[in-house]
Amino acid sequence: MKRLSSSFFQSLCRYPSNQMLFPCACLQGCARGQLDMEGALTARDRVGIQDFVLLDAHTSETAFLDNLKKRFSENLIYTYIGTLLVSVNPYKELDIYSKKQMDIYMGVNFFELPPHIFALADNAYHTMLAEANNHFILISGESGAGKTEASKKILQYYAVSCPSTTLLDNVRDRMLLSNPVLEAFGNSKTLKNDNSSRFGKYMDIQFDIQGDAVGGHILGYLLEKSRVVHQNHGERNFHIFYQLVKGGEEDLLHQLGLESNCQHYSYLVQGECANVASINDKNDWKTVRNALSVIDFDERDIQDLLGVIASVLHLGNVQFEPDSKGYATLNNSAELLWVSTLLGVNVQVLQEGLTSRKIEAKTDEVLSPFTVDHAIYARDALAKAIYGRTFTWLVNKINDSMENKDSSRKTVIGLLDIYGFEVFYVNSFEQFCINYCNEKLQQLFIQLTLKSEQEEYEAENIGWEPVQFFNNKIICDLVEEKHRGIISVLDEECLRPGEATDLTFLERLEEKLDSHPHFVTHKLADKKTRKTLERGNFRLLHYAGEVTYCVVGFLSKNNDLLYRNIKDVMRQSKNTIVRECFASKESDGRRRPETVASQFKSSLLGLTDILMSKEPWYVRCLKSNESQQPGQFDDVLVRHQVKYLGLMEHLRVRRAGFAYRCRYDVFLQRYKPLCPATWPYWRGVAAEGVEVLVQHLGYLPDEYKMGRTKIFIRHPRTLFATEDAFEVCKHDLASRIQAQYKAYWQKGQFRRQKEAATKIETCWRGVQARKAKGRRQWAVKVIKKFIKGYMARGEAKTTDNSEYLAFVRQNYLNRLKDNLPKMVLDKTSWLTPPPVLMETSEILRQLHMRLMVRKYIRGITAQQKAQLQLKGITSVIFKGKKDSYPQSVSQPYVDTRISEQDINMKVLQMIRHEGIKYSIPIVKYDRNGFKARPRQLILTQTAAYVVDDAKIKQRVLYTTLKGVSVSTLSDGIIIFHIPSEDDKQKGDLIMQCDHLFEALTKLSVVANKQSAINVVQGSVKFQMKAGKEGIVEFSSGQESMVYKDKNGHLMVVSTRTRAR
Repeated sequence: MKRLSSSFFQSLCRYPSNQMLFPCACLQGCARGQLDMEGALTARDRVGIQDFVLLDAHTSETAFLDNLKKRFSENLIYTYIGTLLVSVNPYKELDIYSKKQMDIYMGVNFFELPPHIFALADNAYHTMLAEANNHFILISGESGAGKTEASKKILQYYAVSCPSTTLLDNVRDRMLLSNPVLEAFGNSKTLKNDNSSRFGKYMDIQFDIQGDAVGGHILGYLLEKSRVVHQNHGERNFHIFYQLVKGGEEDLLHQLGLESNCQHYSYLVQGECANVASINDKNDWKTVRNALSVIDFDERDIQDLLGVIASVLHLGNVQFEPDSKGYATLNNSAELLWVSTLLGVNVQVLQEGLTSRKIEAKTDEVLSPFTVDHAIYARDALAKAIYGRTFTWLVNKINDSMENKDSSRKTVIGLLDIYGFEVFYVNSFEQFCINYCNEKLQQLFIQLTLKSEQEEYEAENIGWEPVQFFNNKIICDLVEEKHRGIISVLDEECLRPGEATDLTFLERLEEKLDSHPHFVTHKLADKKTRKTLERGNFRLLHYAGEVTYCVVGFLSKNNDLLYRNIKDVMRQSKNTIVRECFASKESDGRRRPETVASQFKSSLLGLTDILMSKEPWYVRCLKSNESQQPGQFDDVLVRHQVKYLGLMEHLRVRRAGFAYRCRYDVFLQRYKPLCPATWPYWRGVAAEGVEVLVQHLGYLPDEYKMGRTKIFIRHPRTLFATEDAFEVCKHDLASRIQAQYKAYWQKGQFRRQKEAATKIETCWRGVQARKAKGRRQWAVKVIKKFIKGYMARGEAKTTDNSEYLAFVRQNYLNRLKDNLPKMVLDKTSWLTPPPVLMETSEILRQLHMRLMVRKYIRGITAQQKAQLQLKGITSVIFKGKKDSYPQSVSQPYVDTRISEQDINMKVLQMIRHEGIKYSIPIVKYDRNGFKARPRQLILTQTAAYVVDDAKIKQRVLYTTLKGVSVSTLSDGIIIFHIPSEDDKQKGDLIMQCDHLFEALTKLSVVANKQSAINVVQGSVKFQMKAGKEGIVEFSSGQESMVYKDKNGHLMVVSTRTRAR
């Protein structure tokens, strides 16, 4: 059952080797996230079909665009047409190019995962390794469609995915960093793209037999040199000029005679957009400067290279004026001086070369002065020649740095980043060459596609059905045919003597091509077409549509003449790059050099031969909109690109006959659950199993063909119906198999767990038994020692009792640590120590007591300290003498019991000068009748006052106060003894106070009368008047009371206080 389950899940997850486009989302969702949303067949209505070959209405351009738009709206920018990759520029960053994404696509079958440029790059790489042959990836599309970015992504993928060593990393770094250098020198801002490649680039990446990237080689095609001297409005010169001017260091610019302001250079301001928000020239300059160092340019090469760039800018500022005879003269010698300095040529010789030309007449040489127009032409021709040849030198230098000198056999993958078909409002010589190139590549494209399709059909013994497609050979012949083609006529017109002009060239074309169906001019057109053509234009009917070309400039751009005497000046240059670029390899004879169109035709034929020798892979890049805004899909623009890129033609070729093909074993492995005869195992030949399966599914005879190794299915709907049926049945099958397998697996798990548990229990019991035995033996030894120590505990320390005594000490100290007294007054809870620790315990007790006292003292506030001092005085006077003293200890003292607001204002004014220290309500007893009267006792600095509302009843000076008497009981009676000699006094003062201890303590402090306070037992005599005494008797009773007894004594009864 386990093997059965594995087989089934393999059938769910495996994909055909050719065009199985929909991986099982339910099993791969956890690992691949968004990829599976795209891959699930059930989502095809929402996210579109990821291979146009499976598009049912494959001949409908509308259906093609709808599918493309549907995928674009889901940020799925890649779609296949077989092995061709269509890429739509989203004009925003997508998180699909990370290292994680690269890992997902490494070594995976081409159609196993959703379309991606990494998938195409990886399959080209592994096919190259498996077949040991050469491949190329053709990246095409119009400016701004993302060709350069696609090329970078492929290079980055190879840099990450190929094996790595220090040497290989060096090669890869140079290959990757060649991009920013070539972009700086070969790219510029155009109306359609801020980083448009203005040259075609073909790069060979060389791999050794292990698949390591060991070298590279670049070929450049048709650099747009005219951009150096002229830019249309809204366009810029090549990036390197702006990067140098804006990003160059101040010292460097000073050496080159430049200023950091592009507006000062004629060649940089013609497009009126030197500053572009999306381009950071300063940062790009740093990147290029660093890349030049990594690519192995030495400082001398870099200085000479920058000197050439600066010389072109200075050359553009050289201006001419006519002299009296109309000949050109220089009016700015400073700029010319900088040109001569940077190029290392004589300034006089350079001036002569720019203002005149040498004409050879037999053995004589005659200088023919230029008009201003001729001089400007010569200046611009020199600028274009210097820059164009320097670009070629730069490509060769990069090639030298990437060259692999190992002679062992290598295979290559070529990257062709070529300009796409261009149709502008005004199309000139450059567009003619670019569109001619696209015609040749389209011709090659159709031939290679048809060839590969036909070879596969023949290999599978399937009848090949002729495919109807537009053969553009007639257009290629129109351009390149000898003697009759446009290039031949253009060259003849450039070389013939006499006054050849662009219009005479157009007339020659009309003579030779008057009956050609794909060539139209104003003269040859019918009346209706003539309205759309100017007299200086001609129109070609390309495979992608009609393009009208303006002949103005065709001859001069094709000639691209540089006068011989200027070449001679450049050969004398001290700048090594210029001297090398103008080395006398060219013929010094009178034969004119090959024209630009002929050179381009030859290089294009060479490129075609290179591509024909390699296996092709294609990337077609599309612009989603002209404004480069994310999320916008311009149907008209995309339809136009689909047409001129020939995507519908390619789809028709791929769909010729059968839309889908798959190996028998893979097809059977995936769809065998749909037939009882093939599920779960097919024991016979895979081809026979597939035949049984398709018969069970009800395939009609014309819907499929059986090849040698593959089944061919004609219509996508047949495949979709099969896949939908599989989508329905696999869930039920998966549930049943999953249930059976889970039961089997759980039983096995339980059996294994039970056996493991038994073994673990046995081992664990043994371990535990051995541990228990060891513990018992150890316990016996410890107990023996303990008993011996206990028996000898009273003896001096010996080996027998040392451990016991140590245990006793440790045990006592541990118990003491947990039971230390918490309060200073706690003197009874200290643990009784063993005899051996008596002395130690006493020392520890004293230390702990001192520590608690110290902590307590440090913790009390000034107010608490004052309270304690007063309580201490009270303790000295009353402790052990008066019964109610213990209850008063916990009651805090206050500063006064009567606030100044409660004292009569008149009294306050009379005694305030003495300073009131304390006041308290009292009850005063008359001396004769002992009648109780409420009064206020006020203690000042010098005397005690008894006050009745607004009247001072009695004033007792502290100096005259003989003593104060109180009883030993719990009553509040206070008797002030006043000398009888004092006539002002009325006798002793008897009072009752609720806060006796507080009042007398305050009195003892203020009057310093601590020794005068007496605690008397029984009765107290007091002076009533001079010579007459009274008695106050104190006793205990059930109820507190004060009354006059029959004997005339004042009786004070107080309740008994509980002993504390």
